[in-house]
Amino acid sequence: MLISLFIGCYNDTLFPETGKAVVRLLERLGHEVEFRDAQTCCGQMHYNTGYAAEALPVLRHFAATFADAAVICVPSASCVAMMRDHYPKMAAETGDPRLIAAVASLLPRIFELSELLVDKLGVTDVGAVYPHRVTLHTSCHSLRSLRLGDRPLRLLKAVRGLELAELPGQDQCCGFGGTFAVKNADVSTAMAAEKVQAIVETGAEVCTATDNSCLMQINGVLARTAPGRRCVHLAEILASTGAAGER
Repeated sequence: MLISLFIGCYNDTLFPETGKAVVRLLERLGHEVEFRDAQTCCGQMHYNTGYAAEALPVLRHFAATFADAAVICVPSASCVAMMRDHYPKMAAETGDPRLIAAVASLLPRIFELSELLVDKLGVTDVGAVYPHRVTLHTSCHSLRSLRLGDRPLRLLKAVRGLELAELPGQDQCCGFGGTFAVKNADVSTAMAAEKVQAIVETGAEVCTATDNSCLMQINGVLARTAPGRRCVHLAEILASTGAAGER
């Protein structure tokens, strides 16, 4: 199967290893992965900060770039949530029947990584090896918007050597929330501290999630208060073969 990778501007800029991991994983499973150079952003940053007019050209560009893509993989629950929750409204508000139709056609072909693996490809055991104690942070978008349920957990439970530790208060926000962390820094920091406390209590070496935005927030506190623990995106765990040098 030919799968188009939409990596998202956040991952592309700050966490390139996540995109590389998705490619390794999907190719190992026998699929061909393409990266369309024209891709940019999903528009979430603009839209969530009140710049809906500025987000619209981003939506139009995304729709044009992936118009003929059969399957689109997005290793970011927040990007997929932006597309599913807001693209239809944005398109409808323009009154442009072509854009409305383009969005309606695109959405069924867009999958968050764990959705793609479990629902579209029908696989939970991806042949991964990751000999570490791991806990899963459930991001707000993955939980409340995409309703991923136990898909990430099922994938993690099939990883060889991985010891899965249940995270207390798994459904609690990490405090990032994009610009929330900037505009409400004290509250954001307090929420992150609570999340990190819960992670430390599990005894896990690694905290994983479907969103690097959450992991950046959590890792910032872990690095300062709990040395020896780190954050790793779900894709990087699933791509791991246990080889030397892998995190």
